[in-house]
Amino acid sequence: MAEILSKFPVLTVIYMMPLLAVITLLFIPDKNHKAIKITSLSFSSVSFLLSIILFLSYDFQKGGLQFVERYRWVPSIGINYFMGVNGINVTLVLLTGIIIVAGVLASWGVDYRPKEFFMLLLTLVTGVFGVFMAYNLFLFFLFYEIAVLPMYLLIGIWGTGNKEYSAMKLTLYLLVGSAFILAGILGLYFATGLNTFDFDVLEKFEYSKQFQIIFFPILFLGFGVLAALWPFHTWSPDGHASAPTAVSMLHAGVLMKLGAYGCLNIAVYLLPGGAKFWLPFVALLTVVNIVYGSLGAFAQKDLKYIVAYSSVSHMGIVLLGITAQNSTALSGSVFQMFSHGVMTGLFFGLVGMVYGRTHTRMINEMSGLAKKMPALAAFFIMTGLCSLGLPGLSGFVAEILTFIGSFKTFPVITIICVTGIVFTAYYVLRALQIIFYGKYDEKFDHLTDANKIEFITLFILMFFIVIFGMYPFYIMKVINSAVLPIAQKLLMP
Repeated sequence: MAEILSKFPVLTVIYMMPLLAVITLLFIPDKNHKAIKITSLSFSSVSFLLSIILFLSYDFQKGGLQFVERYRWVPSIGINYFMGVNGINVTLVLLTGIIIVAGVLASWGVDYRPKEFFMLLLTLVTGVFGVFMAYNLFLFFLFYEIAVLPMYLLIGIWGTGNKEYSAMKLTLYLLVGSAFILAGILGLYFATGLNTFDFDVLEKFEYSKQFQIIFFPILFLGFGVLAALWPFHTWSPDGHASAPTAVSMLHAGVLMKLGAYGCLNIAVYLLPGGAKFWLPFVALLTVVNIVYGSLGAFAQKDLKYIVAYSSVSHMGIVLLGITAQNSTALSGSVFQMFSHGVMTGLFFGLVGMVYGRTHTRMINEMSGLAKKMPALAAFFIMTGLCSLGLPGLSGFVAEILTFIGSFKTFPVITIICVTGIVFTAYYVLRALQIIFYGKYDEKFDHLTDANKIEFITLFILMFFIVIFGMYPFYIMKVINSAVLPIAQKLLMP
């Protein structure tokens, strides 16, 4: 299978499928909602299936960049069409494929301007796929902007609550982060004097220690904004809370991972000298991310804000693993990107389904819902247990690896960060007890459980949480093949 894929532009096909869906939707009448949704699901499913095949075909024993597609584009200024995946990329491409199919299914009930909604949603995911595949930094930044900009319209038009404020706040924060990223990429480009944006050339160039110390924080903070690094995280809870269900799933599931991916695969890998200088200071910020995020979730009454602050806390674990600079922590960090992406996608999908039935997100206004919604309650419980790190689910493997690795580098910081798990257990179990197992109220007699489409959506996401929790060895081999070169580069004097 790997040999067949190597002769086939599989990466281009994966990211082009959502874009082809957008083009197809242009020719479908606005009133034909069913055709719009089936078209969106069909093209997304092709990307999803190909991302699974790509992941299973990746040769982790060989490692390195595979399934490369490389063509000259604008050679005079070093811009080439250069696509490929290593163990980190292929894992995140799989994550994106999972989340987009689940997001389309979760949006099956969207009846207000569905054509524009799905066009923007699929445009966003085209950019996300492209970011995880691009190995020319100009192409990378182009896809990055395609992924970020549709969020403004998706939240501003289809959101809830104070959606205009949330959409503008999110967009301004991310555009400021983009400005830092662009400055950092241009710095890398001009510092080499090699007239290329190709990653494989830039990674071999030895930048001066002074350059690395100056430009590492520019790149890391630029990506850190999207990864919800404290104190640049404040756009995230408001954005989550106001976004429609599928947008929240993509926002937390994959968009925030773009930031963490950029921090690791670009800032740290290309500028290891700057990373060793600055990452101990960043580690202190991740403490606030983890502990403050979990305490913030603890204080919320709105179910979506609880999940949003929980997401900030869990992204802190991702960033903590990056700051630890050893292979164990880095592997845990990448696995946490995947695990948290699926878990938080499932969480926001469930919140949207509960809200669609009860028309409230306030936990003190819901009680005893398990009587009418046993399937939704079961999925909510499993997701909550993954969030607090129950063994047997993917969250446990990711967190234990990250904390073991970070303890080797920052023992005191790690001990403080582990307290976030205690707070997570409290707010998750409290919310579950109140919402599903409190005293039943007869005003909920009209409620129904998950329908077939919703059940399929939840099952797809839960399947990957369980399968990689029970058998994490294969995905860890894939991730390790890409993490080891980064760890080795950080060990060099």
